[in-house]
Amino acid sequence: MSDYEQIIKGLFERHQSVQTAGFSSDSYKPGLDRIRQLDARMGGPAGRLRCVHVAGTNGKGSVCSMLAASLAGSGYRVGLFTSPHLLDFRERIKIVSDGGFQMIPRESVLEFLDKFDSPDLSFFEITTGLAFWYFDREQVDVAVIEVGLGGLLDSTNIIVPEVAVVTSIGLDHCALLGGTRAEIAGQKAGIFKPGVPAVVGELDPETVPVFEAAAAAAHCPLFFAPEHCRTEYLVEKGDKNRLDAESPFQPSTPSSESVLDRMDLQGECQEENLRTVLCVLDLMGEEPDFEAICHAAAMTGLRGRWETVSEEPLTIADIGHNPAALKRNFGRLEEIMAGGEYDKLIVVYGVMADKDLDGIIPLMPQDAEYIFTAPDTPRALPSAEILRRFLAVRPDAEARACDSVADALRLASSSATSRSLIYVGGSAFVVADFLKLLED
Repeated sequence: MSDYEQIIKGLFERHQSVQTAGFSSDSYKPGLDRIRQLDARMGGPAGRLRCVHVAGTNGKGSVCSMLAASLAGSGYRVGLFTSPHLLDFRERIKIVSDGGFQMIPRESVLEFLDKFDSPDLSFFEITTGLAFWYFDREQVDVAVIEVGLGGLLDSTNIIVPEVAVVTSIGLDHCALLGGTRAEIAGQKAGIFKPGVPAVVGELDPETVPVFEAAAAAAHCPLFFAPEHCRTEYLVEKGDKNRLDAESPFQPSTPSSESVLDRMDLQGECQEENLRTVLCVLDLMGEEPDFEAICHAAAMTGLRGRWETVSEEPLTIADIGHNPAALKRNFGRLEEIMAGGEYDKLIVVYGVMADKDLDGIIPLMPQDAEYIFTAPDTPRALPSAEILRRFLAVRPDAEARACDSVADALRLASSSATSRSLIYVGGSAFVVADFLKLLED
């Protein structure tokens, strides 16, 4: 094990992360006092960043990646701070340019920890401080900052952005953020700042009044992306959106197709996310770079968002884990199967113990073979328990349980044909274990 790997292992041991320990008192420390003190020790980098702040239940990663890609395509050096990571801690902190992305160097991580690590900080506070410090030192032109949880009490909320964004609202982390979409929206709207334009990605009758009240209280202009976005960008065809032949990110589909068709981030939700991105860029006074947006995942290294990892059999991995995200994913799987190109759907699924499995089971496709699994984390619900609860609702379904993601994938592979569709998901941890297997 290298010195870097030992130090990162020590970081995870000293500071329990939400990824491994859940929302315990050791891992989740809401409030801004500690991060403000850390920022002061670092010389105040948070106040020097030109940035965009992105909150929301689903779609944050895609919106952040599209924003970073478009700005990079326009010539900016863009800092990108997202979570969680799947394979490498450094995925959280990147600099994106028109040639692609670079993760924070290991040497910079070690330098920061040597100077600023403190036992009173949470894992996410340390990571947030590292991002602010690194982006400031590298003098990025603009930083795209993703909220970790909620918004109001999130460590990232000491910045004053150029635009504050809320992508969508769904029922997730209800014990911490509230049991209704309106209550959760109130927490997300905590990132609104006086005079800073706020963008909301959806028009939901339950949350619109919450955002309007929050914007009025913060004295900030409020824009709902579905009303503000110039929709012709979504369907426009022809030479105006043709990709540059010199680009390192070549189109995978004909240039006569629409922007949405050509994007490497796919899924029903991406239309909503793209509208949000276009609204934000408009408020920033920036023209969208459609070439870059079409290749946002490649340019920024974003993985696990309806990612095709194999063509035969077609294998798709997605980190969506709450009912809102999975409803969309499962609905899309059913649409694909209805097209008749594939003869079997195999779902490899695992879930964390704190998720709403009982609310997710009714959303699962009816005509599918299920292989339940448990990723390598103590937060995972045992696969046998998933199977028991699933069969209690769907006793006639074809379903089995495997102790590990590796075993589940071996079983899926043995059951699949060239005309099968395999879906791997339910948790970022399931996808992370899957991607590690592919790398190995």
